[in-house]
Amino acid sequence: MAVGRDAGGSAVGLGAVGRGAVDNTVSGGVFEGAFVQAGSIDQVHVHAAPAPAPPPAPLTPRQIRAPRAVFVNRQAEIAALNEALHEALERSADRPVVVTCTGLGGVGKTELVAQWAHQRRERFPDGQLYADLGAVRRAGGVDLGEVLGGFVRALGVREDFIPASLGERANLYRTVTADRRLLVFLDGVEHAAEARALTPSSGLVVAAGRTRLEALVLEGARPVAVGPLSADAGSELVRCWLGEERGSEGELLELVRLCGGLPLALQAVGAQMITRSRMRMGRVVAELAERQRNPEPFSAGEAGAAGGVGGVGSAGPVSAEQAGQAGQAGQVGGREAGVEEAFESVYAHLSDPARELYYVIGTHPGPLFTPELARAAGVRSVEQAVEELLHAHLIDESVDDDSGEDRYRAHDLVRLHARRRAHHAWPPEQRELVLRQIVAFYRDQAAAADRQVLGKRFRLQPAPDAGSVERAPTGRAAALAWLQAERGNLLAVLHTAADRGWHEEVWQLCESLWALYHSRKHFADWIESHRLGVEAAQWEGRADAEIRMRNQLARAHYEMADYPAAQEQLDLAQEKLGLVGDPRLAGVLWESQGLLRLAQSDPEQAVRDFGEALAANAGDPHGLVVQSYNLAQALLAAGRHAEALRVLDGAVAAAEDGADEPMLMRLALVRARVLHATGESAEALAAARDAVAIAAELGQIAKEAQAVELVLELATGSGDTAVREAAETRRRQLRREAGVAPRDDPAPPNPS
Repeated sequence: MAVGRDAGGSAVGLGAVGRGAVDNTVSGGVFEGAFVQAGSIDQVHVHAAPAPAPPPAPLTPRQIRAPRAVFVNRQAEIAALNEALHEALERSADRPVVVTCTGLGGVGKTELVAQWAHQRRERFPDGQLYADLGAVRRAGGVDLGEVLGGFVRALGVREDFIPASLGERANLYRTVTADRRLLVFLDGVEHAAEARALTPSSGLVVAAGRTRLEALVLEGARPVAVGPLSADAGSELVRCWLGEERGSEGELLELVRLCGGLPLALQAVGAQMITRSRMRMGRVVAELAERQRNPEPFSAGEAGAAGGVGGVGSAGPVSAEQAGQAGQAGQVGGREAGVEEAFESVYAHLSDPARELYYVIGTHPGPLFTPELARAAGVRSVEQAVEELLHAHLIDESVDDDSGEDRYRAHDLVRLHARRRAHHAWPPEQRELVLRQIVAFYRDQAAAADRQVLGKRFRLQPAPDAGSVERAPTGRAAALAWLQAERGNLLAVLHTAADRGWHEEVWQLCESLWALYHSRKHFADWIESHRLGVEAAQWEGRADAEIRMRNQLARAHYEMADYPAAQEQLDLAQEKLGLVGDPRLAGVLWESQGLLRLAQSDPEQAVRDFGEALAANAGDPHGLVVQSYNLAQALLAAGRHAEALRVLDGAVAAAEDGADEPMLMRLALVRARVLHATGESAEALAAARDAVAIAAELGQIAKEAQAVELVLELATGSGDTAVREAAETRRRQLRREAGVAPRDDPAPPNPS
């Protein structure tokens, strides 16, 4: 940004007023047209603020996957969903309608809802939201705040306007869904509380899961039970795939029986027969029957390692309630009867590359994989292997994300079978090697993403080898999208590495995850991962890494306003400072300590802490500006206004020299508040307008909204009606751009 200067050398338009040069104010509209600010005119700074175009309307979310072409025998379930829709439309904006959709794994609940949602798409003009709770379930619980964040983001709320706390996100979700005709599909629900927290203000909710959600039914939800396909319906489904000439009616009926009437098992067998057109139905039926009579002798240890009882890195947590229902419904050993044999039949005909990929899926701790991960794990002919598993219906393409990468996932029953197969086919040392490769892949990719998101911030770990990250995403947005998309994998990999004592990889991965957690506020993951990071650093005897881990953990507690927990981590980190020599480690602790003191209304101690942080950042221009900004805020809170202005003067000069425009905007905001506190209203208003202009140019609408609020407050106090009205108009515009304006809030007029 070009900055003009007056004859005395003061920056015109960037907080010059109040620095002793001139009275340099403008009255009237500040958000439209162009105006000139100048002191003793040597150079002139022109603020050009063209009339803003109305923001583009957010895309209507259509997150439920497209249905498959063949679908049979669900008329009763479709009718029940239609009745619920009719009730929802009758209620309009009164309150939402909830439907529970429950049945065995692999019975086709997701496909049923996808088919129905596609047929009734026009009835939900405000969109369809989808969340797979199984993919974000950690140790039996779901990070509901993250799901809510994803929902409001999909509904057009800008990232900077999404609050951190679960309660505030729930309030925002209810606000933005009021009076909307939405369909919300919650897949993998285990507990009624999960569906309650994710229910919008209006519309229709479908909560699907394997457990019977009686609590929701008692509260008025409509139950829809999805059972296995009947023999006739299963035969019809197979006929749709294979045609009339493949197999007799008796063979078809026996095939359906052997597959337990589960579409997942029938799809796997049907895909195998489509690929191998000469394979006879009688042979497939005989093979399945033989496998049921004489199952593969997996050991108990292999089944446990394969994740049949849940836990991190398993094929999916299984609750005691589920285990009981599994027994009642014909599930055997954590699986549905008939599915295992179907997968075995398909597995027997896989090529070597497809089997390699299948073993990697069974070894990988996380729920998703990419071709890049498969290559890193040593799979040959990855594209061929992926296509083969897709055609076999053993994997599916994942729900679209913003990262632009191809991601695939396997049904949890497929993952369970793949884990058993990997443990049977690979010796322990081979599985350990592949796990090492998977962990190294995520460590290096996360480190590369961290550098794209946060640039040259202070890090303990070295940069990853260029060869290991040559296909890593480039650019801040792409890197952050990659971290977000891989979030579930990253936490699962962390647990796996911690379980195996790979301590260096654990703390290094945690250090890189700051880029994700600080940006997206995944507090549950943040705290869980960094507890592992602290333990890993202690095992390694790395005092510097322990300080780093505890500081990052303290910041999570600080942002959640759990100040005692934050202070505990900082105190423990301070005890290790005598064991390290890098002053930057002390600097990060002093900064966190200052933020904590400021939040606890102890500004004098915060001044001392930020002063220490400032000294520790000597030689780091950006660090000096940041700590000066923090120090100025503490001085303001302490009522030491003259000192705050002196600190700001030095920081502005340094930020201008470094072309650090984001910090110039923040410094202008603090200057406005200091000047307001000293009663210099006109100068404060000028500084606040500078902050608005810089934030607008940078496209930081959350910061611009803060600056506009300050302008509004100052203009109201000074009685400047024109500025106040312009600020009110811009505030409404920003709220609409951010997606948080009430739906009945009229759009502000566009400036002519």
